Amino acid sequence: MEETLNKLRRTETVSKPVIFDLSQGKDRIHFEALLKKGAIKQISDDYEEQQRELFGIKNPSRVYAPGFEEAFQEHYRSLSAAKPLSEDGRWAYFPWRYLATHILPEEEYRLVRTARNQNLITREEQEKFYNATIGIGGLSVGSSVAFAIALGGGGKRMKLADMDRLALSNTNRVLAGADRLGMLKVEMAARTIYEINPYAELELHPEGLSPENIEQFFDGLDIVIDELDNLAVKYLIREQAKKRRIAVVMAADNGDNAVVDIERYAIDPQPKFFHGRMGEVSYEMLKGLDKFGIGKMITKHVGPENVTERMQQSLTQMGKTIVSWPQLGGAALVNGAAVAYCVRKILNGQPLEANRALVSLDEKLVPDYTTPEAAARRQKVSEDFAKGFGL
Repeated sequence: MEETLNKLRRTETVSKPVIFDLSQGKDRIHFEALLKKGAIKQISDDYEEQQRELFGIKNPSRVYAPGFEEAFQEHYRSLSAAKPLSEDGRWAYFPWRYLATHILPEEEYRLVRTARNQNLITREEQEKFYNATIGIGGLSVGSSVAFAIALGGGGKRMKLADMDRLALSNTNRVLAGADRLGMLKVEMAARTIYEINPYAELELHPEGLSPENIEQFFDGLDIVIDELDNLAVKYLIREQAKKRRIAVVMAADNGDNAVVDIERYAIDPQPKFFHGRMGEVSYEMLKGLDKFGIGKMITKHVGPENVTERMQQSLTQMGKTIVSWPQLGGAALVNGAAVAYCVRKILNGQPLEANRALVSLDEKLVPDYTTPEAAARRQKVSEDFAKGFGL
């Protein structure tokens, strides 16, 4: 039994779906072979409902009018008159789930998936968002960003970089279950993105980012999202972004809140990296920092005055009562939504400042948070923290 378990532990399933058009002979033969050998154990087929939604989206004035269902059924019967319905549309085979699902062709699939985006996002904006090539480094908070972009109908092409595997302690903030523990984070994220959009085109970098591959990673990118812990590689990202004049968007969780940074090198290629908040830094200097040094530098970047009180207390306890700085799943999701918003706006050339935004639920919802007395108390706590933390 142990030998069998060890063999299975070493097995890495390819995390990319296969799209079949069963009206094509080669695809049908391949699909039938997968069924015969048991590689497909489940079939998901709600194709009729997808066609019903598509029919309504193309005929919105008829949806709530009498006779809609009869008109749709007539349309649906016309599809089956031309060829078997199993040959209409496409089949997406997910090898890691042993499942094949019947879906609309790409353009119609997109039209239905993003129908509820309409007016909030125009057709032209949706096209630019979808057809962009987006790079994401770091897939802890970065996975929330990737999923939010995919959910919003953006980023058909993404490059994902992370050298780590999913650990149990990651799952308080990464949307992944126990079945994916030990999996490469790029694989974990890719599976979820493909399950949202089987037509996605992903390039995975399980080696992470380094001086050796940073240029190749940036080739073809329209924008990059930086969610790495490694400050030295963050520096390399900005070197490349400045060189290629593309924007960098970064978010950091701060207790229940979020800190979003936008550096728009296409507009101004001359600003200091990290908005100059870290002072004069270099790749070599940042490369030499330990976890405590990284924590201090990130705190310096966020600004001690912006760090929540409980986060301040936690940072002073690293290596004493806690292993690392704390992070919350809700904050990761807030960061994901905020960064996806920024990415969509930038890709569409819409006004967005190259600046820092503090997304504070505490400020908006906690009673008396903004009173002079509360502000003075927080300032005193922050000053004491900065001194105690060596800032």
